[in-house]
Amino acid sequence: MKLIMAIVSNDDSSKVQSALTKERYQVTRLATTGGFLMAGNTTFICGTEDDKVDHAIEIIAQHSKKRTQMVPSSASYGVGMYTSFPVEVQIGGATIFVMDVERFEKV
Repeated sequence: MKLIMAIVSNDDSSKVQSALTKERYQVTRLATTGGFLMAGNTTFICGTEDDKVDHAIEIIAQHSKKRTQMVPSSASYGVGMYTSFPVEVQIGGATIFVMDVERFEKV
């Protein structure tokens, strides 16, 4: 048995959850916040059999799209002089961890 933890953008979370539950994966949804952009994310926790891991990852990948966003950045031009200019960064997609489960019980 494996435990899948998938971190996806809030923009994609509803589509990911619907697709996973449609394929009969049981998922727990947690509201999380990313450290880089301090933007809202959703972390899904899903336990599944070893042979179903690749299928679950495919579903997550199909519904988690990467996109670009302009974010403010600042540069220093001497003592006390700062300017702000936008920088394009890539956001979205999914970060997925797969871990072995030593023991599972449902009580």
